[in-house]
Parts: sequence; structure tokens; C-alpha cells
Amino acid sequence: MIAVRNLSKQFGTVRAVQAVDFTAADSRITGLLGPNGAGKSTTLRIISTVLKPDSGTVMVDDSDVRVDSLGARMQLGVLPHASGLYPRLTAVENIRYYGELNGLEGPALSQRIAELVELLEMQEFADRPAKGFSQGQRIKVALARALVHRPRNLVLDEPANGLDVMATRALRTIIRRLRDQGHCLLFSSHVMQEVAALCDDIIIIAHGRIVARGTPDQIRQHTGETDLEEAFVKAVGESGVMP
Repeated sequence: MIAVRNLSKQFGTVRAVQAVDFTAADSRITGLLGPNGAGKSTTLRIISTVLKPDSGTVMVDDSDVRVDSLGARMQLGVLPHASGLYPRLTAVENIRYYGELNGLEGPALSQRIAELVELLEMQEFADRPAKGFSQGQRIKVALARALVHRPRNLVLDEPANGLDVMATRALRTIIRRLRDQGHCLLFSSHVMQEVAALCDDIIIIAHGRIVARGTPDQIRQHTGETDLEEAFVKAVGESGVMP
């Protein structure tokens, strides 16, 4: 579980996040949505322990990111917007490096890598250098890195960005499987079709504040719109921000 409590962050005179408060539950896919500059990325970076909040906190299971950032990281897997693979390392070597950073080694790490190669269907390119990988292949390796230490909580920042139809469908299947295994997934995307297909709960943020929350059906009912994209536009528009 990821619990965000009264989170605020300011950069100079810009209030990027203002008293944001929500919970991403286990066995659920929670979507964090908003227009550009709304505060999503700042919120995700604080959750991922990259930034420190000015006030408020985030609990990743039983670890407070402000007090025990290392403990939070051990319970968290992050798939960033840019995969950031080491191009000269193979897929397996990229995963192994992150496993070692998380304290794994020896046969246990090798077995975990083999499990992830099978889970994410990476057999064809597992031993190839990452330079020249397709976007779908890069996303799979980056997701494997995020999963290598068996975290219960995952932050996915626009994971389907740049993927073709088949890769997107495969990624959806993997994300749903992780949810069904009890993982907490916090999912950010600008593609409303992906949000509608995957998210159990939705948080809409604008001007650094939460302007709507609930299940997709509740968001539609609250805004009086039958289409989720129209519901998003209305919720953000009523906040005074044009999406």
C-alpha cells in the first residue's frame, strides 16, 4: 500500500503539490492523472524518494519515505518515464545490476532473473545488448528491473508510451497479473484508453491539488459524463485548468 498524506512541495514561487492526500491500495491499479504541470511527476518523484516533500509524507507499506527512504525503496519498484537502460549491457545484465544494488546475489538472483525473463517473454533478446532494442523491449527490461527485488508496490510512469498495439496489450496483461497477485500499482498515463482499460481507482490532479477521485464509474457519475476522457476534461476544466 502507498499512502500519501497532506503532501506539499514548492519550487521557488511555484506550488507544485498542495496538500495531496490519497491511498493506493493493494490488489488495485490506481491511476494518477492530470494535465502537464499538474504535479503528477513531482508526486511520483516524492513517492519514489527522489525528492523530499516540504510537508506531509508518504508511507510505502510500513516505511516513511522521509524517515526511512532506504526501507521505502526496498518495498517499491519504479518504472520511470524514460527506461534508462545501459546500452552496452544485455537485458539480463541490466536486470542483474539492479538486483545486486538491492542486495541480491548468487543462485537466488539468477533464478529470479530467469523467472522474470519467462514472465515478460524476453527469451529472444535476453542476452542481447540493450542498444537497438525496440521500445517494447526496453519497457520489458525496465519493468523486470523494477520487479527483481520482489517489491509489493509499483510506480509505473506512462509505461505504454511509444508502444505498438501488440506490445501495449502484452503490457496490460502483465500489469493485471501483478494486480491479481496482490501488488499495489500506481499508474500514470496521458492515454485515457489505457486508464479506462486498467485502472480500478482514479486520482485526478490539477494545479497541484486533487480535483476528483473514485472508480472510473464514480468519476463519470460525478461529472455527468459517460465517456471517461470527457469526464477528465470536465473535472480539470472545473478546477480552472485547461487540459
